[in-house]
Amino acid sequence: MAEITQDQAAGLRRQLNPPRPVKVIAIASGKGGVGKTNVTVNLGIAMAAQGKEVVLLDADLGLANIDVMLGLHPQYNLLHVLDGSKTLKDIIVEGPSGLKIIPAASGVQKMAELSTAEHAGMIQAFSEMDQHIDVLLIDSAAGIADSVVSFSKAAQEVIVVVCDEPASITDAYALIKLLSRDHGVERFHIIANMCRSVQEGRELFDKISLVCDRFLDVTLDFMGIVPFDEDLRRAVKKQRSVVEAFPRSKAATAFAHLAKKIDYWPVQKQPRGHMEFFVERLIQASMEMA
Repeated sequence: MAEITQDQAAGLRRQLNPPRPVKVIAIASGKGGVGKTNVTVNLGIAMAAQGKEVVLLDADLGLANIDVMLGLHPQYNLLHVLDGSKTLKDIIVEGPSGLKIIPAASGVQKMAELSTAEHAGMIQAFSEMDQHIDVLLIDSAAGIADSVVSFSKAAQEVIVVVCDEPASITDAYALIKLLSRDHGVERFHIIANMCRSVQEGRELFDKISLVCDRFLDVTLDFMGIVPFDEDLRRAVKKQRSVVEAFPRSKAATAFAHLAKKIDYWPVQKQPRGHMEFFVERLIQASMEMA
């Protein structure tokens, strides 16, 4: 009998152990300073604590700080994947509640100036990962840089974090406008951060929704709020997530609620972007769900 090639063996393993569908969610903001990374980290840990296998990609490629926020000291990062010395699997580090983190480099100009082709190559590398994953969270850079567009197009869902500041609202609209008009992203979820009340968050959402309804053909979903909470500030100083450090706090409760909402989102059967994450796994999952 002829020997089984490595490719054939890999194909047999995929048939015997079909991959699970993966939710791929990009978290963005129109401007910096709205708490986007803090929201991403706490959402990831909240989902992991609820029993999901979650990977968090630090996609703020030139100014990465998720490892700093959690007091982690990764030996390798995405720069080593780009130069070919490491694979994605090699650089993953484990955070609280089993959250897996893919760290990026900080203060490295090369990472902040990657071409569209290099973004595509990095995104394509995710199809080689063989870990069982339920959710991939992408903490993108603030603003409308090329990397934000690349990762948002590659994701199935986009969450936009805003706070009640004129610049945050204006820049969030600019981001939604760019992604919808130029890149075909039609659905956005809105989280209002640092709110004094649910009503304040709803009013903030209404401001964005009003202008989007008037000028854009998009669907906006109000996910909810993260309340202003001193415990969150205390957790940041401790280099811990508020979900882990103060699990009964108002902010931690809000993150748990938001994480459960995400759990009810269906996995999209059809890839949206031409640079879809987990290409092979998502196609297989789509065939099984059809």
